[in-house]
Amino acid sequence: MKIKILPESYKPKLDLFRTQKAIKRVKDIFERKLAEKLSLHRVSAPRFLKEGTGLQDDLAGTQTPVGFKTKMGPIEVVHSLAKWKRHALGKYGFKTGTGIYTDMDAIRKDEDVDATHSIYVDQWDWELIISKEQRTLKYLEEIVRKIYQAILETEKMVEKGFPELKSRLPKKIKFIHAEDLEEMYPKLTPKEREDKITKKHGAVFLIGIGGALKSGKPHDLRAADYDDWSTETSERTKGLNGDIIVWDSTRKEALELSSMGIRVDTKSLLKQLEIMGVIERKELEFHKAVIEEKIPLTIGGGIGQSRLCVLLLQKAHIGEVQSSVWPEEVEKEFEKRKIPLL
Repeated sequence: MKIKILPESYKPKLDLFRTQKAIKRVKDIFERKLAEKLSLHRVSAPRFLKEGTGLQDDLAGTQTPVGFKTKMGPIEVVHSLAKWKRHALGKYGFKTGTGIYTDMDAIRKDEDVDATHSIYVDQWDWELIISKEQRTLKYLEEIVRKIYQAILETEKMVEKGFPELKSRLPKKIKFIHAEDLEEMYPKLTPKEREDKITKKHGAVFLIGIGGALKSGKPHDLRAADYDDWSTETSERTKGLNGDIIVWDSTRKEALELSSMGIRVDTKSLLKQLEIMGVIERKELEFHKAVIEEKIPLTIGGGIGQSRLCVLLLQKAHIGEVQSSVWPEEVEKEFEKRKIPLL
């Protein structure tokens, strides 16, 4: 079956040069809004890490990082900064209620490239120090609403600068647990469920990703050592993490903008390492620091820069807003349709 690269009737609303101008507008505005709403300070971040510290993001445990040897030892290009940020907050001496954000560039060589995935990943990585009392679903939802409000305000500012890009997002984001979503659509795949619920509500925060649902399978995989997806939040649900997912009217499907959550504490880290069969990682530098409570409790996540641009600039492919390497069939399709591919 041929994979759909671009919708049949799709025509970009912005030409190449106005697209480049709009990309900068989205990134400048949203970055500022995010920092203001979450009390975040911008910091510089690494592009690569030493092997063996436990700071590398293992994603779902299915991707191998790009690495190379140096005179200082083996180095890995980051997958994301999920754990590095928490380590940095402790190192820099930040206080509860404040945090950091950074531009994160990553290479994920094993990524399945499509309209929303590239081997090059760019996102805003952010992390905020919280108290033990704030490790609740209520607080998680509060932070999600602030991030979503930053997205809405950015959308309005983009429309002001580019009137052809009419705002499309709903005013409020819907919260639903992955367990409830599975119960609603038991015969659908996780991706099909996301399409159903986001088409209905426009914007959804899907809670509890990583832990097994009633079917015995997780909605999607998550690493064991950053998001807390195992802590019970009520009698019938668990998970203090989730994804911000919106309905992409251009492609007519769900689009994940952010994966985020309250981070593991000692109890949930040990539990999740056991569940994932990687308990030996508790001896790594980062994991020891969490277990021994030597680094702060945090909430954090990543927000896709190119994906937000795809959404707000009403594009049909991430290659329209990001310069990367694409399969030959993608290049041919863009050339045939006379659509600029960066």
